Amino acid sequence: MHASLHCCPSSILKADPLATSSLQPGDLVGVQESKGNQLAVVESLQGSKARLKLGFDRKSVVLPQRQLDLICPLPSGAEPPDGLGASPWNLKAEELNPAGLDRRSWGSAWLLLLESDETVEIDFFSDLVCGGTSPSQLALCWLVLMGPQLWFRYKQDQIKARSAAELKPLRRQHRLKALEQKKEQRWKQLLGARQQVDLESLPQSLCDRLEQLKDLVSGSIEFAQLDRAVQQSLVGLRLDQDKADLRLLLVDLGLWDPHQLASMAGTTWSSGFSPALLEEAERLVALNASECPGDSERIDLCHQRCVTIDDEDTRDIDDGIGLERRDDGSQRLWIHIADPGRLIETDSALDIEARRRGSSLYLAKGNLPMFPECLSTGPFSLRARMRTAAWSIWAELTSDGELGDHGIQRSWVQPTYRLSYDDADELIELAPPEDTDLAELDALLSRRRSCRVRKGALLMDLPEGRIRCRDGQPSLEVSEPGRSRQMVAEAMILAGAVVARFAEVHHLALPFRSQLPADLPSSSELEALPDGAVRFAAIKRCLSRGLMGTQPSAHFSLGLASYAQATSPIRRYGDLVVQRQLQAQLSGEQPLDRDALQTLISDFDAAVREGIGISREDQRHWQQVWFEQHHKEQWAAQFLRWLRPQDQLGLVRIDELAMDVAAECPRDSEPGEGMLVNVQHVDSVRDQLRLTASAH
Repeated sequence: MHASLHCCPSSILKADPLATSSLQPGDLVGVQESKGNQLAVVESLQGSKARLKLGFDRKSVVLPQRQLDLICPLPSGAEPPDGLGASPWNLKAEELNPAGLDRRSWGSAWLLLLESDETVEIDFFSDLVCGGTSPSQLALCWLVLMGPQLWFRYKQDQIKARSAAELKPLRRQHRLKALEQKKEQRWKQLLGARQQVDLESLPQSLCDRLEQLKDLVSGSIEFAQLDRAVQQSLVGLRLDQDKADLRLLLVDLGLWDPHQLASMAGTTWSSGFSPALLEEAERLVALNASECPGDSERIDLCHQRCVTIDDEDTRDIDDGIGLERRDDGSQRLWIHIADPGRLIETDSALDIEARRRGSSLYLAKGNLPMFPECLSTGPFSLRARMRTAAWSIWAELTSDGELGDHGIQRSWVQPTYRLSYDDADELIELAPPEDTDLAELDALLSRRRSCRVRKGALLMDLPEGRIRCRDGQPSLEVSEPGRSRQMVAEAMILAGAVVARFAEVHHLALPFRSQLPADLPSSSELEALPDGAVRFAAIKRCLSRGLMGTQPSAHFSLGLASYAQATSPIRRYGDLVVQRQLQAQLSGEQPLDRDALQTLISDFDAAVREGIGISREDQRHWQQVWFEQHHKEQWAAQFLRWLRPQDQLGLVRIDELAMDVAAECPRDSEPGEGMLVNVQHVDSVRDQLRLTASAH
């Protein structure tokens, strides 16, 4: 065996590679690269580097000689070939397929070299496994030796068989690598196919990756937090820059509802109420019939005629209004507000959850309540003919609408009936002799509204169009600013003014709402604009956003010296905080001071802003879905003002839809100018809508 190993193989076309101290032009070499091993012909030598004609396409490259293995030196007297396929190498790509090697010969060679414990050179090895040392056989052996094979160690032109002990861990690593490569291949195929996937048929590792993609789209993690393999796959598919494209991929895979809001994922609204919170809510529903602390101190107003007015689908009713005719002929307005604080204790589990939400969330498909529904539509709600705990605010108005005597107290109320806005409009207009309350309330509150206008309040009521989703289909719903809506809104503003006045008198900290004064266009400038949406747009662009703080301050657009929202404690956590501060003041307990209240405001106000952002995204999305279904239509509009004149982006009002929308407009567009609006492009999954307006 040993004697045969030292015999020189026959038909060797080249000299012993070890006898050659350096490369020469024309030599056949192997190139070790990170992208894979290749064959090349040496074109020229440049110090420690060599210029090569790489592969069969003869790509010219310059590489360090240390990356090269000499396979066949150019025979003496031969002309340097122009590439691998030229003489004397005459290589053909099909001859270099590793699959052509005889596995039995390969195994026999391993046993032979293992038993002899000898090292051999590539020409001997080629003769042993291929039966010859032609350039193609030598090149094939080099490619295989440098490939993923485990049997032999190839280093410095020397080949040695690995022992069985060495092969065992290598084989294990090889199997693991093969499995990993198979997994990566399946992953890329899964993403590339863009077809619905069956998660149950996928290995857990790939399911975990898909969850990472969903987390990335939802914003709960950043791209840098993804597994490296996932990052690389997204880069390869060019999905690393635009989350909209990635969201579309998840939609194609059946893993993302095309109507799911990215901003809502991972928030408290996405998970609903826990079983423990729902159980606690049911306990409070049962507790409602029992005597609670402070109940005996409530004034009983169940005899008073009281009406609640809401949209027809509203089920959590947190305010009602009534009229008291005094013996002296004067009239007293009553505004009754739901009292969830009767059952919800401060810092209880349900209170903390409501604080986390900050408010109810209003979406096209329906509302997500701040409290569990069994409470918000049950004992908290001012339901018709049901005795309910409330906060009752009363106010008397002077002849010019100023606030006169007023008061606040906890009460029991029993609403006489419930009306929709349409029903209330009809009662106000007809004022039947047997029921004139609404007409008289409307007159009183109109007087109050006129008073605020004299003090600078801005009335900018217009029909408002919103997209609602019923049974998965978007539909346009327009709310008209009828007399009953204006009346109810004025009553709620009046209640907020009464609460703020009470707090000022008693130096009570509340989450006051305010707005800084605005520098509005002059009267002549406004009068030059068409009344309605165009004029309102010029005013609104000058207004600053509302502020919340613990000190009373003027509210510019409401025309009030101070104001606190107080009429929606079922839907707004800040209104519940107002009630608790009032209760502490009235009962002689210690209310929160301004510092403690400011900390609490900061806590829930962030959640409120988050909810507003989600609601806006939801409405924008369903608006895009609606425009997708109506993309062939055209609408008459008015140009309101420029948003980004450099991009020709303006704000237009489509009266038919009761919407203000952004559209690309002609450069010379002027406020009030008639337009025709068309859908240029819309893609609700990618959050894209482009409208164009042309002169009408």
